[in-house]
Amino acid sequence: MGLDLQNYVDGFKLMTCLVSVEKFSDGTYGNIRIVTGNQSYIQSIENNPDAPQMLTNKFEPNCEYTKYLPQDLNFEDSCYRSAVLKEPLHSYAKPDRFDFWFNMFFLPVDYEDGNTCYCTYSMEFTHEPDTQKMSETSYKTASDVLNTLLKLRGTDDFKKSMQEVIKDIRGICKAQYCCIMTIDFFTSKCSVLCQDVDKDLYESYKDDWFTESFFNIVATWEATIAGSNCLIIKNDSDMQVVKERNLAWYESLKAADVKSIVLFPLRFGYELLGYIWATNFDTNETVRIKETLELTGFFLGSEIANYQLFDRLRFVSTIDLLTGVLNRNEMNDRVTQLNVDNRPNRKNIGVVFADLNGLKHVNDNDGHAAGDALIKKAASMLRDVFPDAEIFRAGGDEFMVLMRDTNDAVVKGLVDSLKEKSKADQHVNFAVGYCVEEDCNNIHSAMKKADIKMYEDKKKYYEQFPERKR
Repeated sequence: MGLDLQNYVDGFKLMTCLVSVEKFSDGTYGNIRIVTGNQSYIQSIENNPDAPQMLTNKFEPNCEYTKYLPQDLNFEDSCYRSAVLKEPLHSYAKPDRFDFWFNMFFLPVDYEDGNTCYCTYSMEFTHEPDTQKMSETSYKTASDVLNTLLKLRGTDDFKKSMQEVIKDIRGICKAQYCCIMTIDFFTSKCSVLCQDVDKDLYESYKDDWFTESFFNIVATWEATIAGSNCLIIKNDSDMQVVKERNLAWYESLKAADVKSIVLFPLRFGYELLGYIWATNFDTNETVRIKETLELTGFFLGSEIANYQLFDRLRFVSTIDLLTGVLNRNEMNDRVTQLNVDNRPNRKNIGVVFADLNGLKHVNDNDGHAAGDALIKKAASMLRDVFPDAEIFRAGGDEFMVLMRDTNDAVVKGLVDSLKEKSKADQHVNFAVGYCVEEDCNNIHSAMKKADIKMYEDKKKYYEQFPERKR
């Protein structure tokens, strides 16, 4: 007598369905079907507007699962492991296709009908993540995630700590290569935050392959993941799914001899920050890897977002947005630091003041847009002449340059070069003054002397061109 499947699944309190998996003798699988479900599961599809919306709102027994949601390799792998390999599985994750967090349980059923195996799939869902459910993981996963958090919390060097984290993750995955990459969709660029490579493959992984064409591939990953929370490719059969969804990426992976890959989006809220991925990993550790990266990725997204926010705030607070050089706030901070620097063997310092002549004349006659363009061009000229120095926009048309470990001859040579460029340019003309002090604590004295020389130079300019006097 066969098992009463409906009666069996009705015995579950949680929303539960019975899943059948067709197994083959070579260890692969065929059709995966939703055989039946208990009343709460069926109602979640047909009569619950607050539940995740499926591809259909009509439940039909014994249909392939793709009637209800797009093909999902993670769901297939869990069903196969539970039904065929008789492994009980638990996962807590947020698939990108839904605005819900899912607490999922896959339990093997000790019953087979020929080459058809069964498991139950039970779930509960919430809009907000539940930290208690996140903590219900194996001790190995909990230990791995805690190790990551301890390395990141309170670190003084975020990138160094991330490098340690990615090394640990590659170790967990037993992968040839592991990387965390960030994405900037405004500039269409992606960059490596950290990476770890098998020493025998190091020369094959260079940063310069993160080109514009690579960004074009990265931009297709979200569609390739197809609403799941990650993409895990374990074998040739899984790789065929990539081939069907994304032929260009498939060919890129084959060319790089990638046989397996783990790809997790890193998000903060609804914002996609980047990806963590590992190639040619130990497929025997798939369950642990997935469980670890699901939880680790949640926290990494938050840490990276905080780091990027701090970086943006630091940029805004220190950079002059018109010219891209350092701003007056940063100049004042640097002067204060130098003034109180009591370290031994301090190096001498050079100060250059460069004031743009004729800006008011341009603003009055050609408009402030033309004046802004002139200021930007002036800053560009300073960067060309002083590529290794700190350049500050001290005021509207005034810049200050700081040079460390220098001498009078070097500074004079660069100042002369600036004045030659200034004379040769039809638009940019600087009044310049400089001073070099042996003790950086004398920074205020150096600034005062350089400022006096700059105004003497400006006076000569307006004596020659009185019509441009502001």
